[in-house]
Amino acid sequence: MASYDLKKFSTSQLLNFCLGFFGLQFAWQMRIILSGPLTESFGADVLLFGLIWLAGPFTGIVVQPIIGALSDNTETPFGRRIPYLMGGAILGAIGLFLLPNSEVLASFFGANAPKWSALLIAAVMIWIIDACVNAAQGPYRALIPDNMPREQHSLANSYLSFAIGLGSVIAAATAPVLKYVFNFQMSTAAQFYMAAIAFLLGMTWTCLTIKERKLSKAELKVEEENAREEIKKSFIENVKDFFKLSPEVGKICTIQFFSWIGVMSLMIFFTQYVVHVIYQVPDLTAIPQEFQDVYNQSVMSGQNFASICLAAYNLICFVIAIPIGKFAEKYGNKKVHFVALLLMALAYILLSFLPNPTSTVAAISLAGIGWASILALPFAMLSKYIKEGTEGSVMGIFNIFIAAPQILVCTVLAWFINISTTTINNMPNNHYEYAFLVGALMLIFAAATTLTIKED
Repeated sequence: MASYDLKKFSTSQLLNFCLGFFGLQFAWQMRIILSGPLTESFGADVLLFGLIWLAGPFTGIVVQPIIGALSDNTETPFGRRIPYLMGGAILGAIGLFLLPNSEVLASFFGANAPKWSALLIAAVMIWIIDACVNAAQGPYRALIPDNMPREQHSLANSYLSFAIGLGSVIAAATAPVLKYVFNFQMSTAAQFYMAAIAFLLGMTWTCLTIKERKLSKAELKVEEENAREEIKKSFIENVKDFFKLSPEVGKICTIQFFSWIGVMSLMIFFTQYVVHVIYQVPDLTAIPQEFQDVYNQSVMSGQNFASICLAAYNLICFVIAIPIGKFAEKYGNKKVHFVALLLMALAYILLSFLPNPTSTVAAISLAGIGWASILALPFAMLSKYIKEGTEGSVMGIFNIFIAAPQILVCTVLAWFINISTTTINNMPNNHYEYAFLVGALMLIFAAATTLTIKED
């Protein structure tokens, strides 16, 4: 069935479609906010924390293309994509339950277990969570070209941005609201449990209510032929074919590459920036254990404020997501994306030079406009070049240009911040604000590349 023959989704169907992504992002947001302070409490410095974050890009590069290609070629009574969505949700929820209990799990190895045992277990759990999130993302995105007409692709991706924004807002705001409004401090472990439940319930709802379009005999034949071709090809050949889709595909990948260096410089280091720069908590791995407990309250306060900021960031994404899709339909993807990226770069510059609570909330809110655009418009630009029957594998390869820049942030940028030492109140610390200077430069490069796209 050609894309133009597919029935349009109504507004209610689009909202229902994105509930699973809401749960996925809820879990991912909790992992982003909490993993820094948690792993630092187990002894991870900036560089080691960055290396643990390699879970995301590594599983994105390895897992997403494999799962995407498998989901293209899977035929079950439950559909092609749904088995991968549910599998990722179940295993990811288990990882989220176990992560905050890493010290308890380490105690099973006995009283003489090495001090770093808890950190090792936490790193393994983070890798499992990231692998599951990546396993679910590719097939979920592929449901759009599978089941919706081409003219709805931009709008559908915007609805996913809407779900990502809403899930992130609720995830980030829950603990601070309980603290500031009801004077109840939700524990870190409880926040991870909440994330696990949201991930599992949201994805289960989508899998139960979304019926994948069954392929006709003719389509199955095409799928089988495409599957045989994909199996015969090496990974390098598939990547070469990917770039042969159009000269514009390479430009879109370049935009993603630079954009995601910018995005990850915020995701990885923002909570630590708030805790260590705004709340002036020293590097806890560089001071004796007996002094670390003095800063527990400051760390929790910084964590709550970072959550509020990220809630604002994602609230803007939530509010602007669908309007961005509408603007893109009217003015073109590249013009809207160009403006959004420049606004995000401006926000990063403000974070770098004005490290105070008021300007931080304002800057992070402004950055949410760029975040909404990054989550939707590059996928919409790419979707017009996808050959039917290869949606999952194309999205998997495209994800490399999201995952690869993360490796640079997790290694090179983490190393740079780790060696950029300073002191606050005569205590050791690091220049976390450097992450935003680098991110701003990368976003400006991405915006400049966007102007080179040839768009109908």
